[in-house]
Amino acid sequence: MQNLESEITLEYIRASGPGGQNVNKVSTAVQLRFDAGHSPSLAEDVRARLMQLAGRRVSAEGILIVTANRFRTQEKNRADAIARFYELIRKASQKPKKRHATQPTKASKEERLKGKKKRGEIKKIRREKGFE
Repeated sequence: MQNLESEITLEYIRASGPGGQNVNKVSTAVQLRFDAGHSPSLAEDVRARLMQLAGRRVSAEGILIVTANRFRTQEKNRADAIARFYELIRKASQKPKKRHATQPTKASKEERLKGKKKRGEIKKIRREKGFE
């Protein structure tokens, strides 16, 4: 994870929301940028899962942007952005469990057939009464 820290760039921007006149003067929001598409620190499978997880937060060039403006201080927003970034990396690092195909149970098969039979009976009654 040490390599990741050197690849992160932090940019401070003005935040919207509460803060009174202070919000117009001080850049408290933080934008964390990480070049996920070209990072040598990430394995290919982790990179692919990270891009998938991040969704719209990844630009067309493959740059992951995490914006934090939840708090009124720059320090808290910086810590929040970094924590959210590492959480994304942690989730992307976990390999998804392989799905094992299972057979439907006897009860579920019978339930399905019972439903089909009932539906067929309803249609049969309608045909006989001439509702079509």
